[in-house]
Amino acid sequence: MISPGIQVFTLALRALPAWAGGDTPKPLPARHAKAGVLCHDCHRKENPSKAAVADESCMMCHGDYAAMVAYTKHLNPNPHKPPGGKHPAQPPCTDCHRQHAPPVVKCLDCHPDFKMKAR
Repeated sequence: MISPGIQVFTLALRALPAWAGGDTPKPLPARHAKAGVLCHDCHRKENPSKAAVADESCMMCHGDYAAMVAYTKHLNPNPHKPPGGKHPAQPPCTDCHRQHAPPVVKCLDCHPDFKMKAR
């Protein structure tokens, strides 16, 4: 038989996600989890919403766009280099690096022949 104290504690744990904003916590990518990154580190809020993380949060650890262009300079095409021409402005980091879902390569939406993978 489970004691009443354990039952109350179990019910409180089950209710916590609903109390904290209605969302259950999402898993972090292994690299972020291994580095000890917490939700607040990227979302900058105690109770993150479904809103995307701001690029400035990514840049605190990964550097600015210029740093990412240099980091991926060996890739052709370089996914972080603004393509110019008729292309839209530099997309937000979360367009490709979605964190709580598998990454995607937005370039492939229009350029399916590119040999690119997101990490």
